[in-house]
Amino acid sequence: MDLTPLFKPRTMAVFGVSRNNDTHPANVIFNKNNLRYPVQTFALNPGGGSLQRVPLYPSLSEIPVGIDLAVIATRAEIVETVLDDCLLNEVGAAVIISGGFAEVGNHRLQERITDMAREASFPFIGPNCLGIHCPTKFDTLFLPSERIIRPELGNLAFISQSGGILVDQMLKFAGEGIGMSAGVSIGNKALIREIDLLKYFDQDPATRVIAFYIEGFAENEGRHFVQAAQASPKPKVVLKAGKSAGGVAAASSHTASMAGDYQVFSEIMKQYSIAEARNELELTAFCESLSCFDQRSIQGRVGIISLSGGHGVLAVDTCIAHGLEVPRLLEETRETLRERLNPAIQGIASLQNPVDLTGSSIDSDFLAAADILSRCQEVDSILVLLLPYSPGTSPDIGAKLSLIQQRNDKPMVAYVPKEEKYRIIVEGFELYNVPVSSTLEGSVQMLEALKRCRKC
Repeated sequence: MDLTPLFKPRTMAVFGVSRNNDTHPANVIFNKNNLRYPVQTFALNPGGGSLQRVPLYPSLSEIPVGIDLAVIATRAEIVETVLDDCLLNEVGAAVIISGGFAEVGNHRLQERITDMAREASFPFIGPNCLGIHCPTKFDTLFLPSERIIRPELGNLAFISQSGGILVDQMLKFAGEGIGMSAGVSIGNKALIREIDLLKYFDQDPATRVIAFYIEGFAENEGRHFVQAAQASPKPKVVLKAGKSAGGVAAASSHTASMAGDYQVFSEIMKQYSIAEARNELELTAFCESLSCFDQRSIQGRVGIISLSGGHGVLAVDTCIAHGLEVPRLLEETRETLRERLNPAIQGIASLQNPVDLTGSSIDSDFLAAADILSRCQEVDSILVLLLPYSPGTSPDIGAKLSLIQQRNDKPMVAYVPKEEKYRIIVEGFELYNVPVSSTLEGSVQMLEALKRCRKC
């Protein structure tokens, strides 16, 4: 099946638009696309008429242009008729927002529309979903524009069985400066499933990282998914729900999913170098790191630079807890570094790893430490712990360190406390695509992601 109309439509038809209820999902979808996106959008209502001087078309045959994407937000019992209209008028694909299918026990109706679409090679997302959000292109989420926070255009594709998880992660991604190429809520995934979207985004030049929230698979589907993921050169991140008995039951009632044996699936993901996020915080951290260093992998030997001994110790503990190493630096490396430090701290800095530059350090000391660790063989990644309230730290330190990362090409992540007055430092890192976390845990998780996606 050709999934291009799902993600690159030039024309869109929205079924179910109401003449008297502006909060109806179909109305919300039509209005936001008609007013805010470049896709040419048409509204459909069986009774025809108009809505705020915009024509309501009774059927697709009345629309003067061909339709790439149909968005169906009608009652479940009408969806089969609407789908037939789409096939008759050679629509390219559909997003079925409507609920009332297998998730509530209506398996036969879901099977009928799926059989119809499969026979016609007609791709659809859903049913029982929010659909697709492609920044700057179109948005089928039936949530008012003023209610949701959207990431900027970027290189991350996120596929979620849950619409709520998709929207929540969009907020988190936006807060961390993570841009998206697409966000997809697949709901009951009656026809188009994770493996189909994995293969599509694997070929999408705008996507560099593919992430999933998965509640369950059909029989043997999990193995096929992992095999397809292993064949893909792009980094993959998976947050799997349904790990407990209660979670399995909840997944089944939510999207009619079979959660399966989580432990087996988790072990297989490790074998195939798929980064499994344990929770939504890890999912966000992993996606940020991999979207910056998409083709990079590390063994997990971390060099830590700090101006606080306590932060260095905490960082070592956190690294080890996440399966990373903090190796001792060679004497030659330490001596080279000491020679490049400013004289005020040469006698007091600790250069073992963590490199503790002390509170008397200045920008040039951080730059010297980052440059030398970027060149030495003892470590394959760098964690910079910045405490911006130190008097020797300038607002430009983020950009300065980022240039060293670019020049020497060794992965670097940073910790900067979350405070608006330090935003200029964070922006310096983000300008050059160096990931930043406001917690030690998050910054270490970013490095862990690079190790988890290391090819075997």
